[in-house]
Amino acid sequence: MAADWEEIRRLAADFQRAQFADTIQRLSERNCIEIVAKLVGDKQLDVVHTLDGKEYITPAQISREIRDELYVHGGRVNIVDLQQIINVDWVHVEGRANDIAKSDRTVQLVLGQLVDNTYLDQLAEEVNDKLQEAGQVSIAELCKSFDLPGDFLTEILSQRLGKIIQGQMDQYNRGVIFTQAFLSRHKARICGLFSAVTRPTAINNLIGLHGFHEHLLYLVLEELVSSGRLKGTVVGGRQDKAVYIPDIYSKTQNAWVDSFLKQNGYLEFDALTRLGIPDPVNYTKKRFKTSKLLFLRAVCVGQAIVDQVEASVEEAVNSGSWTDLQPMLPSCLSPEDIGILLNQVLRTTNVQSSARIVSGTVVVSEKFIGSCLSLFSESMQQRAVKEVKNNPVFLITEEDVKQASALVESAAPSKKEKREEQRRKKASEGSGSVKGGGGGNAREIRIRKTKKKSRRGEEDSDEEAATAPQNRNKQTEVPFMSPEEVTAVLEKHVCDCPEDMLSELAEHLMRPLARMYQEVVRTVLMSSTNAATGAGRKRNVKDLQEEINNLCHNIRLFEKGTKFFSEETQASISKHVLKTVCADLTNILVNFAAAEFMTATDSPSSITHEVRVKILGRLPEETKAPLMKLHNSLNGKSIEDFLTNLEPSAEVCGFMLKKGDKKRERQALFQHRQALTEQLKVTEDPALVLHLTSVLLFQLHAHCMLHAPGRCVPQIVGTLVGRVSEDQHRLLSRYQTLVVKQLVGQSKKGGREHREAESAEQEDEAEAVRKELQSLTGEVKDLVLTSRKTSATED
Repeated sequence: MAADWEEIRRLAADFQRAQFADTIQRLSERNCIEIVAKLVGDKQLDVVHTLDGKEYITPAQISREIRDELYVHGGRVNIVDLQQIINVDWVHVEGRANDIAKSDRTVQLVLGQLVDNTYLDQLAEEVNDKLQEAGQVSIAELCKSFDLPGDFLTEILSQRLGKIIQGQMDQYNRGVIFTQAFLSRHKARICGLFSAVTRPTAINNLIGLHGFHEHLLYLVLEELVSSGRLKGTVVGGRQDKAVYIPDIYSKTQNAWVDSFLKQNGYLEFDALTRLGIPDPVNYTKKRFKTSKLLFLRAVCVGQAIVDQVEASVEEAVNSGSWTDLQPMLPSCLSPEDIGILLNQVLRTTNVQSSARIVSGTVVVSEKFIGSCLSLFSESMQQRAVKEVKNNPVFLITEEDVKQASALVESAAPSKKEKREEQRRKKASEGSGSVKGGGGGNAREIRIRKTKKKSRRGEEDSDEEAATAPQNRNKQTEVPFMSPEEVTAVLEKHVCDCPEDMLSELAEHLMRPLARMYQEVVRTVLMSSTNAATGAGRKRNVKDLQEEINNLCHNIRLFEKGTKFFSEETQASISKHVLKTVCADLTNILVNFAAAEFMTATDSPSSITHEVRVKILGRLPEETKAPLMKLHNSLNGKSIEDFLTNLEPSAEVCGFMLKKGDKKRERQALFQHRQALTEQLKVTEDPALVLHLTSVLLFQLHAHCMLHAPGRCVPQIVGTLVGRVSEDQHRLLSRYQTLVVKQLVGQSKKGGREHREAESAEQEDEAEAVRKELQSLTGEVKDLVLTSRKTSATED
């Protein structure tokens, strides 16, 4: 004991000396941290700094602590909780957890949680307890209870089936686990329920009514049906339309279907559906595999009906008549099914080229159609002769024109001789006064057409000239009869035909009749070309000479009226005169020249730009050259150029242009004013009233005729300043402003949609403008009508 105490005293003395001794080398805390950081940076030391900064910990220690915590938490721990417990950064915890899951097969990382087999075995035991208690468990419910993904639970539970979990999983729906006792109870219920079913029953209804599990029910039901325990079939597969059909019902159903098909020769799919057959098409194909049935859209037809239809079609084709198949077809056939059936029959009998389907159920042979066409031969010839006389057609070829021209040149004296003779005759008659009535009437008609254009928004006359040929081209084909007239002819000669058949047959005959009629018209036209040659020359040349001189005189007066306007306005007015009055005069000359070589028209005003070019192209060069220059001058802007080319053109046609005189000018002014005044009295359209009034006031004060388009009305009103009183001019200006507002409002209303409030405001404004125009229309008319009465009284 003494020795021991001596040793203790010696150690205490050494300890005391060590405490009081001075340290030769000592590292500070900061130096230690820097050294550790340097070693970590050089990858010579692998440690992790804690979050509080007080400790260093190695990765191996982190792994050990993770395993310890996993054990403490019963085999399942969240990585977020581990990060707080171990007190290191979450990245290091997650990395070590992944390493543990990869290296250890008994540990898995699921949704950020470490789970080992101990926990999974415990979970399987809990699931087994629930399964034995309830008979079945759902994976979806287990996902909610254990907060684990469904695929993971399905996998781990399927591995433990038959070991820890005493049950089985549905092979069609792996989301349900059930026991054998539950399956037996389920099977007994299904067997008892479907054994009592005596009619087709939707399986979905039974599932909702008795609470069966859908996939398990289909599994058990198929097993019972295949084993013969249940006498029936499942139609529709495992879908919403699945139906269980007992054999007793199927036998009765099949007997009814066989009997109906045997007696009637067809089956209607809607009737089979009402009978309880969900898929009638496939049912019929399976039921009657050996029978020859023609399947249509809503019906299948037996071979007996098809043979009967084929026999009727062949008989109609061979006899050149028609047959109505409606009596021998089932009444339930739709028009579409009838068409499919008849087309199939025509292909089978190979008579597609010899027959045609009319009115849905009538088969008509081509021979019968040919006989119907022959009924129109006589009336076609009569109509063709009448048409050629009343409406000449410019459809003859260049070769036909050349033949007609050669015939004229050989049978008639030369044109130069005839022209010289006409000049001498007219010179001997003298230069008496010529009546101007035709010119006035012509101007009235032309002005009305122009005013209608101004009422639609002052469209340019060029647009009218451009669109007119399109309308004229429609007249190149001469119509024969309307469908109603063709039907009436067929009713007289074809007996015992349904009305619908005759109407549709008439529609089919329209095109061949039109082609035949065109050929007949062409034949009649060419045969009458020789007789018709020179028909234009037989017209009263004196009346034609008078009309040409009147138009020429009016054109000169219209040109005189343009001198009161600016150059731009003069160009617009001149262009309008060229497109209207000058074009009429040109058409008269061209039509007169064409009468010698081809069929001329009775209405020269109907000749368009394209028709005029076509006619001129067929004339001889000596006649064509001056007329082509006259035609080209219509596209210019100078009336003088037209008048310059008018004289040689009239000369080549055999007409002499007379110079005007004062008497003739006064007569033309009076007739022109009378025509415009009569038109002003009857019109109530504000735009037309303004146009006529301004033109009449201009003629009244300038003593010049004016033929201007509607867009030049503002310029005409402008020339009246100083010619009429201030009150009259103010009235005209106010009326012009209102007319412009009305036209602008109409264009906006038709061009785009407005909001409701904005539309109501515009309607009120338009109504106010309309009322003011109505109140001022009478005053504006009186500007002309009153002055006319005053001048008449003074005369």
